[in-house]
Amino acid sequence: MSTNDSVFLLANGASGARLRSSSDKQKYFAALREVCIELSKKIAKDGEGASKFLEIRVEGARSEADAQKMAMTVATSPLVKTAAYGEDSNWGRILAAIGRSGVAFDPSKVDISFGHLRVFRHGAPTSVSAEKAREPLKAKEVTLRIHLHAGKAQGFYWTCDFTGQYVDINARYRT
Repeated sequence: MSTNDSVFLLANGASGARLRSSSDKQKYFAALREVCIELSKKIAKDGEGASKFLEIRVEGARSEADAQKMAMTVATSPLVKTAAYGEDSNWGRILAAIGRSGVAFDPSKVDISFGHLRVFRHGAPTSVSAEKAREPLKAKEVTLRIHLHAGKAQGFYWTCDFTGQYVDINARYRT
């Protein structure tokens, strides 16, 4: 949310370069997309005090807007971000975040996975132990996957965890 965490792409046509063929345009936009994705991920990975990169994936939503709203709510949840830092396999924090997203969904259909390990299936915890569920959370890059089983739309959000260092950095400077 910092104004310093920004990327701007400006074009004024002064170079005179032109993309003449559709092939050139496709290559240009593919390369631009790749650069933007890499920069976006670097911004998230470089969060103040960050120790983990988190990808929040929402799948099986009714609309892309619903999926994005849920992904953003999970990604910006201080409880989810601190749980990721602490390698706490508390799927309840994720469920609570999607519950407050404002998007209607059926909790009895929801699946939640840490990496490829499903910890919550069709509205109930799986038999995976809390210790085993922590394993995917020990990685430097973690995917939290939520499947709603309500449609075909999906969305994602990149963020980082909240660490004690984050709190310390942000508590010590004035703007």
